[in-house]
Amino acid sequence: MSNLRAQITNDMKQAMKDKDVDTLNTLRLVNAGLKDKDIAIRVAGTGEVSDADVLTVLQKMLKQREESAKTYRDNDRPELADQEETEIAIINRYMPQQLEGDDLSKVIEEAIAESGAEGPRDMGKVMAILKSKYAGQINMSTVSGVVKEKLS
Repeated sequence: MSNLRAQITNDMKQAMKDKDVDTLNTLRLVNAGLKDKDIAIRVAGTGEVSDADVLTVLQKMLKQREESAKTYRDNDRPELADQEETEIAIINRYMPQQLEGDDLSKVIEEAIAESGAEGPRDMGKVMAILKSKYAGQINMSTVSGVVKEKLS
């Protein structure tokens, strides 16, 4: 079991003891997502869930909740948006510090140099390097625009 997954499981047990309903429900949803990932990996026969896989699942869940919160706010459902934002805050506890600004630019430049990318057609190589090295530390959808701009 990965360290991150063990931490989530321990925190879920603590939330049960503390009767922290929001944390408990959110971590149960996270565990369900991780079990789905377990099944996908078992079917593919590629081993077990790593911390990078856990971060991928968490990023996906964050993105879903951010979109839901926006939709609820747009449709005048603040109570549902607040619930989604509570879940976002709980999931963010397990995410590493996000790279931004100069650090992010430096990482992108290094990935471009490492991949030997020369133009927009090589964007996939750069994105693959970024995804493997910095899972959970960068927002891939935001970074893709920056990478595209630098390769143009």
